[in-house]
Amino acid sequence: MYKYVLDKVSFDQPLFRKELKKAMKDIKNEEKLLFKIWCLSTFEKKHQSVLSEVFDYELTTK
Repeated sequence: MYKYVLDKVSFDQPLFRKELKKAMKDIKNEEKLLFKIWCLSTFEKKHQSVLSEVFDYELTTK
């Protein structure tokens, strides 16, 4: 579900950030690595700073 949402909101960086943060809260820990890989391969060029911000935050809060 979050893959679909992120794909649809990828045109708007603040909205993309909000939805990515929401996804990272809801996704099970065992699924996060695959989700992160998908995000990086799909959005790295367009949203590199947002991805770094959200994924780095995720690592520091564990």
